[in-house]
Amino acid sequence: MGPTFLCELGLFFLCTLLCSGHAQDAVLTVEPSSTIFFIGEIVSFKCEVKEGKHTDWEYKVMEDGQEILNSNTNKDLSLKLASTVQSGKYSCSAHRTTSQKTKTSNIVSLTVTAGKPRATLTPGSTIIPVGGSVTLACSVGSSAGWKYEWFRRDQNTDVQIRTDDQQNGVIRVSQGGIYHCRGRRGNPVYYTDKSDDVTIKITFSNKVVVKGRPSWPQIFSGETISLTCEVQEGGETTEWEYRWRGPNQTTQWTHNNYWIFRVSESSSGDYTCKSRRRDDSYSSTEWSEAFNLSASTGKPRATLTPGSTIIPVGGSVTLNCSVGSSAGWKYEWFRRDQNTEVQIRADDQQNRVIRVSQGGIYHCRGRRGNPVYYTDRSDDVTIKITFSNKVVVKGRPSWPQIFSGETISLTCEVQEGGETTEWEYRWRGAKQTTQWTHNNYWIFNVSESSSGDYTCKSRRRDDSYSSTEWSEAFNLSASMPRTGNSSFPALLIVGLVCGLLLILLLLCCCFKQSKDSCFASTNQTINQTINQDEARDSQHASPHQGDACLYESVKDHDDTKNVESGDVTYSLIEFKNITQKDESPLYAEVSHKRAKAKRNKEKSASAAAEEVIYSEVKSQPALDYSLLYAEVSHNRAKVKIHKGKSASAAADEAVYSEVKSKPALSNTEIK
Repeated sequence: MGPTFLCELGLFFLCTLLCSGHAQDAVLTVEPSSTIFFIGEIVSFKCEVKEGKHTDWEYKVMEDGQEILNSNTNKDLSLKLASTVQSGKYSCSAHRTTSQKTKTSNIVSLTVTAGKPRATLTPGSTIIPVGGSVTLACSVGSSAGWKYEWFRRDQNTDVQIRTDDQQNGVIRVSQGGIYHCRGRRGNPVYYTDKSDDVTIKITFSNKVVVKGRPSWPQIFSGETISLTCEVQEGGETTEWEYRWRGPNQTTQWTHNNYWIFRVSESSSGDYTCKSRRRDDSYSSTEWSEAFNLSASTGKPRATLTPGSTIIPVGGSVTLNCSVGSSAGWKYEWFRRDQNTEVQIRADDQQNRVIRVSQGGIYHCRGRRGNPVYYTDRSDDVTIKITFSNKVVVKGRPSWPQIFSGETISLTCEVQEGGETTEWEYRWRGAKQTTQWTHNNYWIFNVSESSSGDYTCKSRRRDDSYSSTEWSEAFNLSASMPRTGNSSFPALLIVGLVCGLLLILLLLCCCFKQSKDSCFASTNQTINQTINQDEARDSQHASPHQGDACLYESVKDHDDTKNVESGDVTYSLIEFKNITQKDESPLYAEVSHKRAKAKRNKEKSASAAAEEVIYSEVKSQPALDYSLLYAEVSHNRAKVKIHKGKSASAAADEAVYSEVKSKPALSNTEIK
């Protein structure tokens, strides 16, 4: 607890003692009798003492214990409030000079508020039924001591309707008009600001109706609408004024019972109207029931629906035009061909459905209202006349399977009647539809995506809106070779192999005929050569003195004489003698045939078994040698081994041998 608190506590107890001791000595009252005052008001303090005459006393008024007013004989003291700081606790004291007595009064708390107060008018109702009345109440916040003044005005005058000294905070009125009030108090009088106006009207029982023209349930932004306010009168005719209330505004009173405006998105909402007599501006009907306006944004588009887009020769089709679910439209129709566009029908009828027998491009649009409002035009609809000519698609090549990378040519053929017509053609494929062209073919490289149906149609070159029907589909199956997953490489290889085998077979046939004719002469020549070599070798006993021809004879039959066991595989032997300057080897190609070889008696079985197919035999260096090739045919030939040759030498023999050629065999090919 601080020193300040202790001081305040002491003053409180002192004041309590003083007040309790002199509570009945003097009484302080305030006029006006309120605890809330406003800057500019004058407060009257009255300090009354019950003893003696008031002239026997001297009076003082104190604010929070400080003297602010005094008087020798007048008990009524006045103070003009100029600031809110004058809010506080007020008291008075009376001092009697003859007896030296002092009387102290009670304490009165006052609050001083800045600003001038405003009266508030609250009506019980703003509508006075015919023959009835309403109450009006006026007040000034929570302050007291006010008296009120009332005012009413009509279209001509503004009069004060009641002024008295009563606290007439509530009055009852039966006249229509504009009312306001204000408060007053004090002496001299202090006035509040006047209240807001309140209009009190007398309501007629006539019913009012709003009608819209056009009366369509849906209105588009940009259209014009006319609203009419109609009063359902009784027996007498009355001149009325009208007032409108919409979603965004309320109009002034007017003699016109219609409201015309251009619709926008913000126009959507409820519209009402009321009426009043022209000679009584504060008597009117009630507001009408609401007319709801739904404004659609965006301009509507007409929709053209054909019964069919194909007109058979000599026939016709129907076309239907509409604008969504909205009503009240009339329609205009247009047709164009490759040269002109004309309006084909425009009248005041709701020509929603028409029938046409001409090919062309059609569209329509709707119109309604006054001024006329037009919709956007419909999408184009192409109407064509169909010819009965049949169209056929043919493909070249006509293989059932086409591979990717091949080229195909499709032809569109029109089956004409007696007359010849110049046609245009159009194609529809798996992925595209072509434009009209004078060419009746379509050539392209096939890919995997080319698979599908292909059709065509035709039309006369002089009439772009008459055509045949689409042809029956030509189905194209495009095969795409893959990595090891396609049979195409295998088929190609098989084809090549078959072709080569056929060629080899033909060559073999030719070789067979040639062999039969020359093989006999070949055997004779070989035998002569061998016999000569044997005769020469017999004269020279040494087995290694010279080299002998290993082939004794080649025959087409088996010679079993003097043949030991053991087979050698031989086939066709083809000898070629090529002149060589040096020693040349002799080679023999052996096929899968068996020929029996006659072994030399001196050769052992083990040596014979180890014979190899190819053997090299040195030729005589003195002679002109040639390479001799031997191809063994499908016959068995006996080979006579030289008697003077040892078994080990015979075992080393091979089919490839170097043979001493005879001059007579030079440049000779033997089969």
